[in-house]
Amino acid sequence: MTHVDDASTLPVAWWKSSYSDSGAQCVECGIVDADTVAVRDSKDPHGPALLLARGQVSAFVDAVATGKLGGIA
Repeated sequence: MTHVDDASTLPVAWWKSSYSDSGAQCVECGIVDADTVAVRDSKDPHGPALLLARGQVSAFVDAVATGKLGGIA
């Protein structure tokens, strides 16, 4: 996992979950390349972004969906 200091410099189209509503505290994702996904705070588009391998994102989503992250609400 790496990061960039200014997420707005990444050449990606950002999106957030369809479950997000306006004013919600959420994250946005963007596809950097075939292997990398960027994640940033939607309220701070010029702030940092994490750069994650697609496998890391997939494993995280799977863990959330199956309840393997017990205690996180």
